[in-house]
Amino acid sequence: MSDTSNDGVLAQHRVRTLAALTVPAILIGVVSGLILFGLDEAAHLLQLLLWEDLPGAVGMDPESGWWIFGMLTLTGAAVGLIARYVPGHAGPDSAESELAESALPIGVVPSLAAAAVLGLAGGVSLGPENPIIAINAAVLTVLVGRLFPKVPGKLIVGMTIAGTVGALFGTPVAAALLFTGIVGSTAGAGALFDKLFLPLVAAGAGAVTMNLVGGTLLDITVPAAGNVNGWDILAAMIIAPLAAAFGLLGIFAFRWAHRMFHRLQNPVLFTTLGGALLGLLGVIGGPLTLFKGAEESSKLLSTPGESFGTLLLLAVIKLCALVVAAAAGFRGGRIFPSVFIGVAFGLAAGALLPGVPVSVVVSAAVLGLVLAVARDGWLALFIAVVITSDVAITGLLCLAVLPAWLVVTNAPHMLADDGGGGHRGPAAAPKS
Repeated sequence: MSDTSNDGVLAQHRVRTLAALTVPAILIGVVSGLILFGLDEAAHLLQLLLWEDLPGAVGMDPESGWWIFGMLTLTGAAVGLIARYVPGHAGPDSAESELAESALPIGVVPSLAAAAVLGLAGGVSLGPENPIIAINAAVLTVLVGRLFPKVPGKLIVGMTIAGTVGALFGTPVAAALLFTGIVGSTAGAGALFDKLFLPLVAAGAGAVTMNLVGGTLLDITVPAAGNVNGWDILAAMIIAPLAAAFGLLGIFAFRWAHRMFHRLQNPVLFTTLGGALLGLLGVIGGPLTLFKGAEESSKLLSTPGESFGTLLLLAVIKLCALVVAAAAGFRGGRIFPSVFIGVAFGLAAGALLPGVPVSVVVSAAVLGLVLAVARDGWLALFIAVVITSDVAITGLLCLAVLPAWLVVTNAPHMLADDGGGGHRGPAAAPKS
């Protein structure tokens, strides 16, 4: 058979394989979105109970220092008890693993879900991304493995990451960019999109499902910039690397803090201590510095006229809260609180540069913070663009990411066991 015939046969086989795997990819995306919605809704209902119903029943102000300190300390103790005594022990420490490197045993899911929901509802400064990806990977590896036994487990995990990322941000674009960086170095142009095909299907299904049942979790609106000028570009190229350097301060502090907390060995001790420290930070920073930071970012953007000092203090407190929460054994992700830190840092920069549009200073700062914490240029660019909904500044951000990347490229990642240098992204590229 000629080479041309062989190529044709291989192409037909590839098409049939991708078409056959589309069904489990859609299933993975839909289930990923539904589980995310369920976990987020459970956390929201528990948050209402802890921060509205309960203080109302006992006649206390939920924004008072005593309530904030007490609630976060008790949240830390509860998460520590789960990690110490409940079967599954709340899964691996989020500070020691990146997304879903492999599927966890299904028996870990209940304790991990409980720890994640408690943290989200109790005011801990972490997002849902790490635990929900781990939960979805464990559940879907079992479910899809039974319904479609020929689908490789590694591919299921890869599609689950894509489906969950699509659901988290309400669009498959973030997942596409994330996986482009993962598989791009090992695939040619045609093979690259073949490898992106199934993650895109899963991400699209996850995004559509989440939009239908609950909407995106990152619902932040920044006023459009309109036309940008040279000064705006210069400002963005300065703010983004400064924000990235600010984020790196937190990463270096995190690595030290993680060692200090874990010297206590017992998770009940170090998560309770972490909760108490988070409570003190919450007393200083107020309710805006609590929780994952998405709703709080919107509130901060809708509160004009804050001074430079106040905004910078909010950024510092939230960065400290992120460091403590990540280091003290709480289960959660770091992207959502990084967005809040970026918004506060950007607004602080805007207070010094009143002539630069808010969308420019905020998106540049968010770009730098997410880049430092997540160490993924595509994801940082996507989040910076999506919070502004302003295509006009996309080119500006593509320039701003360059000096910011030079700042972070050789620095350690926000992982307890990472010495810097190597990429510690999601699971390895899935093969189809």
